[in-house]
Amino acid sequence: MQHASQASPVALRLALVFDSLGLPMLALAGAVLLFGVFVWLGGTSPTETWLLLFKGAFGDAFSWQNTLQRAAPLMLTALCVAIPYQAGLMVIGGEGALVLGGLACAALPYLFAPQSAVMAGTAGTVLVLLAAAAAGAAWIGLVGALRQYRGVNETIGSLLMGYIAIGVFKHLVEGPMRDPASLNKPSTLPVPESVLVSALPGFEVHWGLVWGVLACVAAGLWLYGSTHGFATRVVGGNARAARLVGLPSHQLVISACALGGAGAGLAGGFEVVAVHSTANASLIGGLGYTGILVSFVARHNPFAVIPVAILFGGFGAAGSLLQRRLDLPDASVLVLQGFAFVLILASEALRGRLAERMQQAPLAKQGGDAPVHETSRQRLARLSSLAREQALRLGVGRVLGMGPVVPVSAPVSAVAANTVPGEQPGRKEAA
Repeated sequence: MQHASQASPVALRLALVFDSLGLPMLALAGAVLLFGVFVWLGGTSPTETWLLLFKGAFGDAFSWQNTLQRAAPLMLTALCVAIPYQAGLMVIGGEGALVLGGLACAALPYLFAPQSAVMAGTAGTVLVLLAAAAAGAAWIGLVGALRQYRGVNETIGSLLMGYIAIGVFKHLVEGPMRDPASLNKPSTLPVPESVLVSALPGFEVHWGLVWGVLACVAAGLWLYGSTHGFATRVVGGNARAARLVGLPSHQLVISACALGGAGAGLAGGFEVVAVHSTANASLIGGLGYTGILVSFVARHNPFAVIPVAILFGGFGAAGSLLQRRLDLPDASVLVLQGFAFVLILASEALRGRLAERMQQAPLAKQGGDAPVHETSRQRLARLSSLAREQALRLGVGRVLGMGPVVPVSAPVSAVAANTVPGEQPGRKEAA
């Protein structure tokens, strides 16, 4: 639009900051307020509830360690949503990838003797964690392949495949892989002590936290600092425009899904080798579903996943304190998470509205006409023109060894405006 440049660049940047930070913070604040109203209706003081929420999450060193322990798997399961989202897919099957990752981790002792060199020391730990990551990558990568080659909706597909994964997990844990010594709570054989992951020196937090932080940082650097990550974001912005400039969209989408699934599978592996030492029903604790909420609050930015996961880990850690002090159910924090999820989704409807109003304001003051809504045919013509101009400006035909390399700093917005009616949608602006 010609009038878009009339708005102040500083003001537009502030509007973008509000969209990225202000809206999620307002949604979380609203969720905390609604939770206070919820407990007040049950006869509990909202003020005391809020204070105990903070104290249980961040009040002392023990609370911090409990919070970080719970945050570690959330970082990895949130990547199962955030990375495919950058490629234009909304995957919500992290719970299935997590349980299969934990199952694969616990299954290796059935294949190799605990005393064998393969399962000894650090090598055995690396092996079982690689098996967990591979299981998660294969499961979510299959979701991406079904989406690209068979047109199966990835949101529904990943959710249903999550139920299948949980069913397979229960069948094997309660059947062929069940430890005869596990009577009341079916589980697999314990993994050898030599492959268990210890706690960080001086803390009661396992090494999964470090690997979760490293995974988020690596994913962010890959997405925003590499050619392959830039190409993935272009595909997520507009798949048709990406094909016009020669990007291998199928391979990029499937690789993004596999990377996200590897994160969730790795979370399941750490839950086995660092927390439970066996694969049992405790793995099906909703960590994959909470990761969806973490990713949405973080706006699917891997860097922002880290603090948001710590925040929601704190919510989970505070549940036991609310139960002891206020006689609230331990699961009451799930109500808080539900409020946060609903408000985060509702805030998506406001995303971009402030910048749009700021762009229209100067034109209205000059007495000009407000921009009219473009038709589907007009949008199709505009997108095709933008794609051609972008291809000529960048000089790209193909990428990643298939032609000239796409500059990482090139803007994605020029080719990622909207999807064309009639084609599979790219990035979901509203879930």
